[in-house]
Amino acid sequence: MAHSEAFYKKPEECHYSFFQHRECEFFPCHPTDHPEDFNCLFCYCPLYALGEKCKGNFRYTENGVKDCSNCLIPHNRKSYSYIISRYPELMELAKRKEEPHE
Repeated sequence: MAHSEAFYKKPEECHYSFFQHRECEFFPCHPTDHPEDFNCLFCYCPLYALGEKCKGNFRYTENGVKDCSNCLIPHNRKSYSYIISRYPELMELAKRKEEPHE
């Protein structure tokens, strides 16, 4: 596919939205019935920082740590557009807060 063709396709129809690292010692890092569709592109989920607003299948441990071991949202072959659609929320978290004027 030429670069120009990629502009007219859904991200999930392009190669850049899916990656597998089958040589990884942890592949797949979450239990799945479909390892052929396991996407390693978002190995560390960008949505983790959204805490309870991530909309994934997570739980909090007794120590208050977010445990995402039962979540496959970032690892689904077709999740690229969904993850990217949540980036405005992540940008808000990372935005510099104005310091109060004294």
